[in-house]
Amino acid sequence: MNIALIAHDSKKKLMQNFCIAYRGILSRNELYATGTTGRLVEEVTNLNIHKFLAGHLGGEQQLGAQIEHNQMDLVIFLRDPLTPKIHEPDVNNVVRLCDMYNIPLATNLASAELLIKALERGDFEWREMYR
Repeated sequence: MNIALIAHDSKKKLMQNFCIAYRGILSRNELYATGTTGRLVEEVTNLNIHKFLAGHLGGEQQLGAQIEHNQMDLVIFLRDPLTPKIHEPDVNNVVRLCDMYNIPLATNLASAELLIKALERGDFEWREMYR
């Protein structure tokens, strides 16, 4: 499975801790991330992550293109809903594209944990047929 990881600045530490906790599951999948998030997660987990540009430099757009081409199976996007972003249209575009292309999306820790547990159980095998 191809899993995308994105985290706003105030959620990057939470993403690192999430990836440490679920390293075993994540290591059996292909991981993609926006630049800074990917670098920070790699530093604490030693997971191999394909990194796009930093989110505000176009990484969220690059990820959006992957979603549009049906190359992502799961997106974990730990968002900060309280702090407005200059690149808010790109942020909203990732969410919109996940809805358009039926890509499971977690935007907070609770939904991320539910999706990662479902991945571990094999609940995403339907994605293989969907491609």
